[in-house]
Amino acid sequence: MTSQTTDHLRRRNLSRVLTVLHEEGARSRAELTREVGLSRSTMAGVVADLVKLGLVTESTPTHTGGAGRPSGVVRLAGDVVAVAVNPEVDAVHVGLVGLGGRVIKHVRIEIPDTEVATIVGLAAATVRGMLAGDPMRVLGLGLAIPGQVRTRDGVVRQATHLGWSEVPIVAEVAKATGLRSWAANAATLAMRAESRFGAGKGVADLVYLIGGASGVGGGAVMGGRLLTGAAGYAGEFGHTVVRPGGARCHCGAAGCLEAEVDQATLLAAAGLDAADAARLGERLTQRLGGDPDLALAALVAELAGLLAIAVRNAVNVFNPQAIVLSGFLAALHDAARVDLVGDAVASIREGVAVRDAALGEEQLMIGAAELVWAELLADPAGFLAGA
Repeated sequence: MTSQTTDHLRRRNLSRVLTVLHEEGARSRAELTREVGLSRSTMAGVVADLVKLGLVTESTPTHTGGAGRPSGVVRLAGDVVAVAVNPEVDAVHVGLVGLGGRVIKHVRIEIPDTEVATIVGLAAATVRGMLAGDPMRVLGLGLAIPGQVRTRDGVVRQATHLGWSEVPIVAEVAKATGLRSWAANAATLAMRAESRFGAGKGVADLVYLIGGASGVGGGAVMGGRLLTGAAGYAGEFGHTVVRPGGARCHCGAAGCLEAEVDQATLLAAAGLDAADAARLGERLTQRLGGDPDLALAALVAELAGLLAIAVRNAVNVFNPQAIVLSGFLAALHDAARVDLVGDAVASIREGVAVRDAALGEEQLMIGAAELVWAELLADPAGFLAGA
């Protein structure tokens, strides 16, 4: 076996073991050996290499008196983090996320405008503040952008709610922070987070829809693989037409889901500010229970009916195992208590589960960090060599 082949196998094994730990959590070395299918001696070398790289720790085995040598527990290093940034129309979210989808810090900073310089400056200053005096090992920065992103060079082709067009956001953020940076569509990243750690884990065929301050987005996983489309822009469920001839959308069409069903309208009707969006579901439950607010009930029913059109179309086209709803769309569905898939083709809708996202406000932080972790997991040694 040539040295080149040996090095390739070593790097592949590092990737496989680190990925298991990232997705499933701490494991004993014996469990890793069984799950990954390596010999004990090979696994010992892989774990030793990951420890040297500073990516994992291994506890000292404790002898229990049973037969055989006890196995130490391998855990992800707690000081290895990625920075996550998600700009929205009303605020920029910045977080620190560890391996395994562990959100360590998450702050929301209201913004005076959506100018690129404003958001980049605030994000960079927030990152510096988060890391001041904290011995974290930062491996990169991921940006979750509410718009279309050309992932190969990190250029935002169009983010209409932010007023951005052809913005080299990755280059701007990397310059301001000094961190290796990546960017992708926010809804796609939120779906990746839910697929890996949340409501979509283990689901091979999934449709995901998220609603937030910057509109409605989504994505689909089919056969366990993310559908990206020819240019990487697939999954724009927010631009499904649900009311022909309806309200004009930012995209230029009329009657799109995100033009007809928006967070601001629901928040205003529920008497909440943008900063209280996480409380929307709770508030709707309060206002619609007991002696219900009839005007609010009528609005919720109308908007849920429009959402059902988009969901029905997605079910008929993709034949998924599950529909995962997130953000204000989950709150809307829970409040309306309507069957979103009832009008889909009978044979296609059979067995389709409609679920709320499990990761809450943290899914965009986790998803943005996955941009960094994807690079690390693919080749841990190579990634760190270029750090």
